[in-house]
Amino acid sequence: MNNSEQHANRRIGKWMIFSAWLLGFAMLLWYFNFFLDNEQNPNQSVYSRIDETGKTEVILKRNRYGHYVSNGKINDKIVQFMLDTGATDVAIPGRVAEELALRRGPEKKYRTANGMVTAYSTVLDSVSIGPIEVRDVRASINPALKGKEILLGMSVLKRIEFTQRGDTLILRPFSDH
Repeated sequence: MNNSEQHANRRIGKWMIFSAWLLGFAMLLWYFNFFLDNEQNPNQSVYSRIDETGKTEVILKRNRYGHYVSNGKINDKIVQFMLDTGATDVAIPGRVAEELALRRGPEKKYRTANGMVTAYSTVLDSVSIGPIEVRDVRASINPALKGKEILLGMSVLKRIEFTQRGDTLILRPFSDH
């Protein structure tokens, strides 16, 4: 093997080592991103079952921050909810409302933990978590809310029976339709 062939082989070897390190780093990044997503939302795949009385139940696990976060749907489009018994309505960040093509209704003022905010009334055709669905839901579009998380407030929760046991929340419809 001559000198130029050795030089070419070394260069290829260095690129292979670099590529292996890059691939390893990418896999670690993917794994930790998946791990953090699961820490934030342990209910990405909603678990439901039929109880002993024949009623549908949705079982949610509390996240490490003490909140119940779950994937669900608004008007058949996938979203992420955080259950919030302190919120009067379903509160939707402005950017998410645009993605869902929701129409802004009349302006309303809401008192929140962060003070007064201006939001816009809207009505959602349907809100669902797993097989539990609530129709004609009062909601608000809040341009000041950041992120993609929707606060699932009492305009939905008052229409669902929920029971907390340890770090588990059990949701049940008041009546199966």
